[in-house]
Formats: sequence, C-alpha cells, structure tokens
Amino acid sequence: MKKKNKFTAIILGLSLMILLAGCSASANGAVSSKRIISVATVQPENHAIYLGLNAFKEYVEEEMGDKFEIKLFTNGVIGGNSEALELLQMGSLDLVATSGSNLEAFANEYKIFGLPYLFNDEASFRKVMNDEEFTDIIYNSTADKGIQGVAWFSNGVNNFYASKKIETPEDLKGLKIRVQSSEANVKLVQGFDAAAVVMAYGEVYTALQNRVIDAGTNPEMALVDMKHGEVVKYYSRTEHQIFTDMLVANTDFLDSLSTEEREVFQDGFKLSSQVANEAWDKRITEVTEEATEMGVEFITVDKGLFEEMQKPVKEELLISNPDLQPLYDKIQQIQN
Repeated sequence: MKKKNKFTAIILGLSLMILLAGCSASANGAVSSKRIISVATVQPENHAIYLGLNAFKEYVEEEMGDKFEIKLFTNGVIGGNSEALELLQMGSLDLVATSGSNLEAFANEYKIFGLPYLFNDEASFRKVMNDEEFTDIIYNSTADKGIQGVAWFSNGVNNFYASKKIETPEDLKGLKIRVQSSEANVKLVQGFDAAAVVMAYGEVYTALQNRVIDAGTNPEMALVDMKHGEVVKYYSRTEHQIFTDMLVANTDFLDSLSTEEREVFQDGFKLSSQVANEAWDKRITEVTEEATEMGVEFITVDKGLFEEMQKPVKEELLISNPDLQPLYDKIQQIQN
C-alpha cells in the first residue's frame, strides 16, 4: 500500500480508537466492562450486507451481551475498502465486509472469482460457497497477512447492458465496455472482440449517457441504484461472471476469543451470510420490477454461445495463474 494510504489508515485508526473509547462510557459516565467489537463496511444501511451484519450484531449481543457490544460503521465512514483492510491488519478494526476483488492484493486465491463462466449458474455458485472444504481454502488464504475470512455474501451475477440489444456474442464486437481494473475483466471483454475501458463505477452513468462507453457489466442493482436504466434500455442475461463479497476478521481478534465465544461468533457469521443473501435475492426481484417500469427490456440469451467464446480466455488465465488450477478443479467437482 502507498505511504499516503498508510498514513490515512493510521489517522483513521486513531480517530476510530478515540470514538470507540467514547462508546465504552455509559450514559451516566461509568465505564462499561463490555468489549467493543468494531465492524466496517462501505455499504449503506439499506444494503443486504448491512442487514446481514446487523443480524450478526443482534445475535452476538443477545447471546453474550454482558461481554460484547458490536459497533457497525457503515457508508465508508472510516474510509474506503483499502483503508478499512489496512485498519483491520493494524487491529484497529475487528471485522470488515468487502468485495472479494479487494482481497486479491492479499491472496491470489481470490482471483479465481474473476474467471469467466467459472460457475454454471448462481445456484452452482452458492452450492460451491456452501461447501466448507472450499471456503476454508479461501478463508485461510489471507491468514498469514493477519486477515481471516469468516463469511461470504452474494454479490450478484454480472450481465451486459447497453443501448442496443445484445443477443449473440457478435453483438458485442467493437463495443466499448466498462470494466473494473483486473486482468480477468480486461481479457474477458477482449475475448468478445470488444474494447475494455477501465473506469470508476460512479463515472459509468455519464459515460453511457455521452457514449464514451457503449455498455456496462454489472448485476441488476446498477440499473436502479445507479440509475443506469435511465440511459440504457437492454439488459442481457449473459451471466459471464459471478462474484462474492466477504466478511474478514483480524486474526488476533479471533485468537483472543474463548472456545465458547468463538462458537457464538461462528454461528453469528453464518447467520449474517444467510440474512444478507436472502435480502439480496429479495432486492434483485424488486430491482428487476423497478427497472422494467423504467423501460428496460431483459433479454434471455443462449449462454452457451457466449461461454464458448470465453474458453480460450479461461484457459489463458489458468495458465498464467497456475496456482488457481486446483481451485478451479475443485469448483468443477463440487458443482457438477
């Protein structure tokens, strides 16, 4: 991490410690004996991840409220994902909810989720993520960096959307498509003979509106939450990538828990995943209805045609990242 980011993380950490110290005092000025557990997310309080984290908070406090108080910091109030992960490593935060892609910097294992058509469908993705042998590999991959995975959250299915209909792979040829910065994302778009444009999420609306880009690739949420459905009217269910968000913990924090406490927290982590994923599914249904009312047409495509074009891309990415091959093989074994 750059020195500037480290300095920012240290300042945020000091501010957070002051804030937590203030939280430890009761209304009458007495100092609470409860241990404060700090949890950070960039998501707002109406997001599925927040609902999952709040369920975790309520469960732990109900079971062990005499020992622990869970503090949730939302909306990136203590910094973005990079700063939050830095604070987690420093021990200033106990838990952070973040996208799996942000953890690629700490472990190559997270790059597996960027492979095109890694999963057969979203049901297969969840089957794999509910396999503890697989998730343990992912969770433990960052442990040597002081970061331990403890839960996962559905982050939706990436599909293409544009101002023109995309019904076959040929319809993508020559288009300028916005992607997040990653080798897999760029190669995926290039595999469709299109141009990959790396761009911040917040810039996509204006870029689509002004034809700086022709298409985006995101879950349905972008159509409504980011209002992309105002400027593009066709959403094609190509299902080319399925990502995950993660809840990660500071390893020293986990090690400090007793066996009894650890069991309660583990149950809370599982509950957070369950609640968040159910909320995500409900929101996807709502968003699809809202986008349809905005005039967006949802297109069902022959996914096999798109997947066939991505086979060379997938093979190239596996060859260039040989450590991913065992993970890829395990995923195929679980889902097929």
